Amino acid sequence: MANEPILIVDDNVQNLKLARVILENEGFDVWTAADAEAALALLRTSRPHVILMDLQLPGMDGLQLTRQLKADPSTRSIRVIALTAYAMKGDEERAFAAGCDGYLSKPIDTERLPEIVRSHLLAAKTGSSAGR
Repeated sequence: MANEPILIVDDNVQNLKLARVILENEGFDVWTAADAEAALALLRTSRPHVILMDLQLPGMDGLQLTRQLKADPSTRSIRVIALTAYAMKGDEERAFAAGCDGYLSKPIDTERLPEIVRSHLLAAKTGSSAGR
């Protein structure tokens, strides 16, 4: 699964850099966006196979962006994994209700992140579910 395109949407520079380095070291082609608008601009010309989506973004939050992506036939099939530092009761359910395909709380588990991304890539190729 080397060179698979992955988009990380996170406004926290340290989290963005950490996830990017981990996934690039595993051979993924990693793109980044600091907010929903930058992610949407990138998605006009490119299609990642998985998006790691921070839920707490400035402006349009990650749940709104996920709903928008899942409502659009051209982006609906992209696997979206919610990332949040504020894991509160009900957040996971809200993420899945918005259309997220997976849910991870921060801090990022550096050992599991590549494995989780691979499972979602495999699920995307086979049409199965992963991450719940």
